[in-house]
Amino acid sequence: MQPKVLWLFAFVLLYWSYCIFWGIKGMRASKTATDYFLAGRGLSMWVFVLAATATSFSGWTFMGHPGLIFRDGFQYAFASFYAITIPLTGVILLKRQWILGKHFGYVTPGEMLSDYYQGDGIRILTVLVALLFSVPYLGVQLAASGFLFEVLSDGLVPHTVGTWVLSLVVLIYVASGGLKAVAYVDTMQCILLALGIAATGFIALHLLGGWEGLTQGLAALAASDVSKWGTTQGHGGGDFNSYFAMPGPIQATAGLGVETPVGGLWTGTMMLTYMFALMGIQAAPAFTMWAFGNKSPKPFAPQQVWASSLVIGGIMIVFTAIQGIGANLLGANPEVNAAGLALSNVLPESIAAKPDSLVPYYFEQIADAFPWLVGLLAVCALAAMQSTGAAYMSTAGGMLTRDLYKHFLNREADHRTQKFFGRIGVLVIVISALLVATFSSDALVLLGGLAVAFGAQMWPALAGVCWIPWFTRPGVTWGLAAGLCAVILTETIGRTLFGDLLPWGRWPLTLHSAGWGILINLAVCVVVSALTQHTRDAAHHNVYHHLLRDYAALPEKKRKLKPVAWAMVIGWFLLAFGPGAVIGNTVFGNPNEPSTWMFGIPSIWAWQILFWLLGVGMMWFLAYKMELSTMADDHVLVAVDDTGDPIPHPGPHPPMPEPERG
Repeated sequence: MQPKVLWLFAFVLLYWSYCIFWGIKGMRASKTATDYFLAGRGLSMWVFVLAATATSFSGWTFMGHPGLIFRDGFQYAFASFYAITIPLTGVILLKRQWILGKHFGYVTPGEMLSDYYQGDGIRILTVLVALLFSVPYLGVQLAASGFLFEVLSDGLVPHTVGTWVLSLVVLIYVASGGLKAVAYVDTMQCILLALGIAATGFIALHLLGGWEGLTQGLAALAASDVSKWGTTQGHGGGDFNSYFAMPGPIQATAGLGVETPVGGLWTGTMMLTYMFALMGIQAAPAFTMWAFGNKSPKPFAPQQVWASSLVIGGIMIVFTAIQGIGANLLGANPEVNAAGLALSNVLPESIAAKPDSLVPYYFEQIADAFPWLVGLLAVCALAAMQSTGAAYMSTAGGMLTRDLYKHFLNREADHRTQKFFGRIGVLVIVISALLVATFSSDALVLLGGLAVAFGAQMWPALAGVCWIPWFTRPGVTWGLAAGLCAVILTETIGRTLFGDLLPWGRWPLTLHSAGWGILINLAVCVVVSALTQHTRDAAHHNVYHHLLRDYAALPEKKRKLKPVAWAMVIGWFLLAFGPGAVIGNTVFGNPNEPSTWMFGIPSIWAWQILFWLLGVGMMWFLAYKMELSTMADDHVLVAVDDTGDPIPHPGPHPPMPEPERG
């Protein structure tokens, strides 16, 4: 057995021991249902900062993201901005959800939404979204972990065996310890995630011959006609090598009988709506429960601005880009090799057929010199894959228990019963994900693409609770249902289900399915809400919005900054990666003429670095200056009866005992 395999097993055993330790510790600490499902509402600042960051950035960030940059070039690297857009959802929604959860004692988003909108339809749809998000998303992560171990163990651990065995430990610590175990394991997983991506970037840079080798290799590639999509061929993006330019603001024929857009898939509208999909990660039901589980809102701003936007964003903009684009110069791209542009051939050409396999092959390059580092990096990748999956397992199990079992079957369920069914829910979700991952890889790919787009459809319902009292129960319910249908009909699965009945293909007009879903969702929500206004509903909604104004209103002296905030966000979205980002193709030099590159790197990369820094500034302005994630006084008074059910009431909010929603 090779030394790297021994080190691999050694580090994995250490990592598993850590996970199981917190599973046991969490189980002992979970005396009540709230302890189990929400860590007793006692998550501390740095636990949430690290855990929420790990949950936001999964194994797909570690494994899949570099592979797509390798395949599509810098036009796809705009996706690294999800390090900012994902927590932007949290900036807008999390603090206000925390206030409502603290005041009314909510445990799941279904409880909050059904209380606010006064109906069970939205509760059921919320659980459905949680399952549609959790099962395929978890399946993708578990399948990727099995593939990683098959490669690094030289086939000693087959893909399917690795998938099931690695999943067993996640199941044990999540089911036993609940959200507390997930949170404390995620703190380590966050550190390993960041360390692993940066270390892999350094490996790639070393193989390229350092920074000078990278820039010289990129210059030769940019001046050639070798690229995945050929050239961008006008359409607003210019006539450039498609690895080094966004193809344009929009492709009007894409998805309407023309499945391959001219010059590349990642137009400005495609990237803009793709970001809407990824914003669904912190709009998904799981993050509402993360918000409810916090002791105070103090961790929100540091997580959103510094941990996610600054640290993870910087790592992705620099090191993930080096991993991805650099692989074209290291032997992974057959066309580059044939043109004589590769700096070396250390990576196999088979990567071109399976871009997700890129990262393990980087690990292989240091196996002889540093076998221990291969084992450590493998655990970093494993931690990245499991971080998101564990959180969604735990929270989805809680929703199955509270929103289905307790609400519809056994309203008097005690704490022990709820914890038991929570564990059963986790087991059901894991087995479902494993079955899909093992026996239906094609379906896994289709469903995995739907997951984040489904999560994004929660936006109007959550915006109604947090910001817009005008939205009604029929409006958000029918809007959510219509949005989910729109996502399905504009994804590959829609064509699979309905065939030629649909006159379009995947992502018509280069708008991502999440974008189509949100457009339809909002349109239905607004129209139906306008037709179903009722004085009684307005009075009920105002109870919640009066509470939010008491605790979350912007101080009078800062209200004049609202237009600035709106302009900043809209401008950043349009210019950073939206239709206006085509300016970045040439503003710092001609993509095809390396001698004109102002900073010695392609103009599009310099543009991405610039708008990453501007994005961090925007997040600071929103979270701190506009106080969307901070509170001067986080002592929110609670209003619940003896059973933990909320008592909505207008007017002042009298002090009540701390809720224990049994």
